[in-house]
Amino acid sequence: DVQLVESGGGSVQAGGSLRLSCAASGYAGSTYCMGWFRQAPGKEREGVATIKRDGTTKYADSVKGRFTISKDNAKNTLYLQMNSLKPEDTAMYYCAADVRSGSWYSCPKFDEADFASWGQGTQVTVS
Repeated sequence: DVQLVESGGGSVQAGGSLRLSCAASGYAGSTYCMGWFRQAPGKEREGVATIKRDGTTKYADSVKGRFTISKDNAKNTLYLQMNSLKPEDTAMYYCAADVRSGSWYSCPKFDEADFASWGQGTQVTVS
């Protein structure tokens, strides 16, 4: 199983920036597809950004131009650089991974059911 540990959340003012990190461990193979999802109070979880191992990315329309997802394959670490943060970005942010080889063809994607591994989340609050 893949273990995912997020870090980097916090409280910032609108217009500020944060960088989230997600360290993956416990899996000797390749994490073909990884991504960030978020859940605000009273709302369903939604996809924010996902990335294929080759660097292909997908973003939610609400974060395009403000957020950047990246991955250091050597360190098995996923990042989310968040700039120009807005109050509506306030949510718990989760890292997720799909290690199935078949995900190479479907990634990047926001199909939550395909992501079997999830972190515990890191809170982002924008005021």
